[in-house]
Amino acid sequence: MSNLAELLPALLIAAPILLATVPIVLGLRFDRTGWSVAAITTTALFAATAYLAAAVYETGRVVHVLGGWGEPQGIGIELVADEFSVLIALLVTVTAAAVLAYTRTGGPRGNTFYTGYLLLVGGLLGLSMTGDVFNMFVFLEIVGLATYAMIASGDGPESAVAALKYLILGTLGASMYLIGVGFLFMATGALNMDVLGEAIPQIADNGGSDLTLLRAAFAFIFVGFALKVAQWPLHSWQPDAYQHAPDGVTPVIAALVSTVSAYALGRIMYNVFGPEFLTATPYLTEIVVTVGAVSVLAGSTLAVIQRDVKRMFAYSSVSQFGLIVVAYGLVTQTAFVGAVIHLIGHGVIKAGLFIGAGVVAVGYGARTVDEYAGLASNRPFAAGSIALLLIALIGIPPSAGFIGKWYIAVGAVEAELWPIAIVIFLSTMLTLAYSARLLEKMYFTPATGVDSPHPAGVATDGGRAGAVSIGMLGILIVTAIVAIGLGFAGGAFFEWLEPFTSEVFN
Repeated sequence: MSNLAELLPALLIAAPILLATVPIVLGLRFDRTGWSVAAITTTALFAATAYLAAAVYETGRVVHVLGGWGEPQGIGIELVADEFSVLIALLVTVTAAAVLAYTRTGGPRGNTFYTGYLLLVGGLLGLSMTGDVFNMFVFLEIVGLATYAMIASGDGPESAVAALKYLILGTLGASMYLIGVGFLFMATGALNMDVLGEAIPQIADNGGSDLTLLRAAFAFIFVGFALKVAQWPLHSWQPDAYQHAPDGVTPVIAALVSTVSAYALGRIMYNVFGPEFLTATPYLTEIVVTVGAVSVLAGSTLAVIQRDVKRMFAYSSVSQFGLIVVAYGLVTQTAFVGAVIHLIGHGVIKAGLFIGAGVVAVGYGARTVDEYAGLASNRPFAAGSIALLLIALIGIPPSAGFIGKWYIAVGAVEAELWPIAIVIFLSTMLTLAYSARLLEKMYFTPATGVDSPHPAGVATDGGRAGAVSIGMLGILIVTAIVAIGLGFAGGAFFEWLEPFTSEVFN
């Protein structure tokens, strides 16, 4: 198993990037072959990632050094699969394969779309498993370029404008990150994360100008990721991107793009800089926690006042990622595990909610909260799945949303930051407020000619569903069940991450 496992990190990244050319080549002769290529590729990627996860569980982290050189100098290219990265890689491959059940019927269907789709998957897997900070920038750019193109593939000028806004702000965020990497290299002469993790504590102990460079590096890297993760007030690209992207694109970018960027921030904070640097630097943790807490409250508040469902969920993501940033800033093992659980759970929940929004938009014609009136009567399975996902988003036990928030709140108590527990409570109440609006419309408000764009009783779940396929509805139902089921896995997550957290925090 070891020889194959050592090759898998490189193959997982190279395969989708290389196979991204296949839909275009086949498209010269055949129409709509892209979906089949993407389905085969993502299914194989999931199987390979599961095999790699089993290897990590049995033998510990798996490291692939490209070319076998450069390790002593800290500038060689490494790919690392450990307990943290393989969880994110599993989320990427499962979500990428699952969303194809929607796009098969719901679209987009063009071969060029699936080229971008596979390029995005390859970039996300690279971002998940890279072991050096410069190649993290390379994969950030691959992810960004693919995402810009996929958002712009929507109908109408709004999609192009949203993609342009994301391109400008995303490029600014990546540039800020790269400047931070430059400062890191000036201070340490290394790019490898493991080498940096050993060098930074020594520089922090010695002080001097190199310590100033390290602090500047962290500041630039944090601001760059704050843009990528859409932290308030650097979030403005996200609502437009989520709202105006095609319905088949939004579940992927909402579940994965910012999620993997948030993972990368955690990787940099804990593997490169380390808990000692974070806690020893004056006001660093306070600033990180404050940025996250403000995003939690601002995102939830803005979500409450939205009328468009996709835009409401987008602002919700600003809040949920703020909670993850807060957990990173607490610098406790419990809060860190809570952040990882919330990353995974939020990815599943948002994939499901945006698939649900797409199903309702395609089959029922509804895109605003008011247009969801009477949805439970006409589409009981779709409405029920969305309801379960909203329950998970609120954090009602048992659900993925609850267990992640619980560990983060416990971590806040361990760090003696009681106000964060209050922030989590207020965020939960605000999430309940905007979720309850949607639930009330679906279950307790009858559809009228004004509320619903098409007559009640047409295209119901039990009958002919128009453009909504069994696969689209099936993946929505499965995602809702998974979002609830993950709530029972808190102990399993803690046990799985134990080797990683023990190394980081001890």
